[in-house]
Amino acid sequence: MKRREQSQTEQLRQALAEREAQLQEAQVRLSSLEGSTSLQVGRALTNAAKRPGRSLVRLPRDLYRLWRSSGNTNHSKRRRAEPVRSFDADRQEARLLSGLVGQGEEHLVAATVVGAGIQQAVDPYLRSVPLRPHDAQIVMDGVDIDLVLVSSSAAAPGSPWAHVGDPAVADRTRALNWVLESAASRGVPALLLEDAPTPPALRRLGFDRIHHGDAGVPLHLFNPVAADLAPGPEAVYVRDDPGERVPDVLADLGVRVVDADAPDLAETLRAANVAVVPGSGPGSGPLHRRARACGTRTITHSAAAALAGEEDLAVSVPRLRADEPTAAEQREMLRRVFLDEATPVRLSEVLGGLDFPPGTPGTELPLRGRAVAVLADPSGEDEAERLADDLLSFRLPPAEVVVPASAARLSGVRRLRAEGLTVRTARFTAPDTPEELTRDTARDDGFAVERWATLAHRASARWAHPWTASSGRHRLADLVCAAECSGADAVGARPRNAVPDGAGDRGFFDRPRDEGNQYVFVSEIRPELARTALLRQGWPPVQWYRRGSRLLALGPETGPGRATGADGSTHTSADAGAVG
Repeated sequence: MKRREQSQTEQLRQALAEREAQLQEAQVRLSSLEGSTSLQVGRALTNAAKRPGRSLVRLPRDLYRLWRSSGNTNHSKRRRAEPVRSFDADRQEARLLSGLVGQGEEHLVAATVVGAGIQQAVDPYLRSVPLRPHDAQIVMDGVDIDLVLVSSSAAAPGSPWAHVGDPAVADRTRALNWVLESAASRGVPALLLEDAPTPPALRRLGFDRIHHGDAGVPLHLFNPVAADLAPGPEAVYVRDDPGERVPDVLADLGVRVVDADAPDLAETLRAANVAVVPGSGPGSGPLHRRARACGTRTITHSAAAALAGEEDLAVSVPRLRADEPTAAEQREMLRRVFLDEATPVRLSEVLGGLDFPPGTPGTELPLRGRAVAVLADPSGEDEAERLADDLLSFRLPPAEVVVPASAARLSGVRRLRAEGLTVRTARFTAPDTPEELTRDTARDDGFAVERWATLAHRASARWAHPWTASSGRHRLADLVCAAECSGADAVGARPRNAVPDGAGDRGFFDRPRDEGNQYVFVSEIRPELARTALLRQGWPPVQWYRRGSRLLALGPETGPGRATGADGSTHTSADAGAVG
C-alpha cells in the first residue's frame, strides 16, 4: 500500500512538472506573439476602426513607426527565453516515449539539418534525429534532444533544405528559425558547421556557435582496411569543384579524375598510391586528410602556377605512382589523422564549452568510444615499474587501469595513481597464486582466460587492453584506431601457431598471401584489444570467431618508412605555402 501511494505521488509530481514546463513555454510564446509586428499592426487598425476620429488621424504615424522598428529586427540578438527545465523530470522517460530508449547514456541526441556527408560522418557518434521542413515542428515537439546541429551543406541543391537562408525560399528559413527558437526555449544549444559556402541569412539565425570547417575525417569510411582488395588506378586527381579544369599533364598520364563528393571516393583513394589534390579552395584541406587516412600520399597542385605545376607533376606523379607507400608510412599518416582530425575529436572540440541542459550526459561522449581499460597482472616491483613506464608514455592515454588487489601496493601501481590515472582492483578466489591460475586456465599462447575475465568485470571502459609486456608508445593508439576504422570486436597480432599453408580450418583470410598486409580480418588472433563485454564472457580467443565476433589482425610497425613532411604529405614546388 505504501509503495502504491509512493508511485501515485511520483506520477503527480511528474504531471505537475510537465504542466509547469508547458505553462512556461506557453508564456514564452505568448510574449513573442504580443511583441510581433503583425499583432501591433492589427491592434492599430482595430483601434482606428473603433474610433474613427482621433485614432484614424494617428494611424499613418503609428504604421510608420512600426515599419521603422521592423527593419531593425535581428534574429541573432533576439531575446533568449529562459530554458524550460522540469525540476524533477526524468529525461529518460521522455526519450522512452519518443523512441530513443537506451541512447541517453551512450550518445548525445541531436536534431540534425545537415548534408549527406556530415550525416554519414556523425552517425556513429551522435543519435541523429533528422528534421525536414514539413515535419520539423512535429518532431521537435515529440523528441527530447541535447543539441541542434546544422551544416551549410544542407542548403545545397537536391537537399530537403535546399537554399535555406535564401530570400527566395523564406518558408524553409522560417521553419529552421522556429527550430532554433524552440531549442532556445528549452536551453538546448545550436551549432552551425560551415562546411560549404554559407548563405548570409543562415548565419544570422542566432546559433550558439559557428564552426568554420567540417565534422572531421570519418574513419569508419576513410581508412586503409582492405586496401589490397580495392581495384583502381595507382594515381588519382581529386577535384573539389566538378567544373575545375584538369591539368593537361595528368590527362596525358592517364590519371583518373574523381570528384570530392563521389560515392566511391574512399575506395578510389584506398586503391591509389598517390592523390593529386588542388592547393586552393575550401575543400583542399579535408581532401588531404581523407587521402592520408586511406594510406595514400598526397601532392598539392596549385592552379596559380599552372606551367610550373605541370612540370613538377610530370616528374613526381609517375615516380610516386610506381612506388607503393610503406606500412610504417601509412601507419603514421593514419595515426596523425586519428589523434588530431578524426570525427570524434572534432566533435568534442566543437561541443566543448556549449551550455547544455541539465541531465545531458556530457560533451565527452563522442570520445567515450575510445576509452580503454588496461588490464594488468604485474608479478613484482620490476614488472609494475615497466607497466607504469609503458602506460605513461602512451600517445593515447588509457582511461583506467585494473590490477589484482595484491598488486595495488606495488610502487609502479602507486605511481600510476599519483599521476592521475584511475586504478581499480579485482579480487580473485581460488586458486590463490597467479602461477596456479595461469597453469589451470591459460592456453598454449599464455592467454589466461579466466584471469582476464575477472579483471574485465571491474573495468568500466568500452575497450580493454590485456597488458603483458611493453609494446611501444604507439601500439595502443594503433589498436584503437584499427578498431574505429574497421568496427572489429577485437584487434591483435596473428597467432604464433598459424597454419603455414592455405589449407586447414583457419579460414579463407588466413592464407600466407595476407602476411604482409597490416589490416586483415582473420579467424583467430592473439588479443591485444577487445571489447570489455567480450572478455567478460571468459571464452578462449579461438572461439571468438565462431561466436560471431569480428577479429582484425594488425601487423607490426616495421621499417623506418619514407621520409615525409611533418604531416605525411609530399609537395611539389607549385604548392609552396599551400595547406597540407
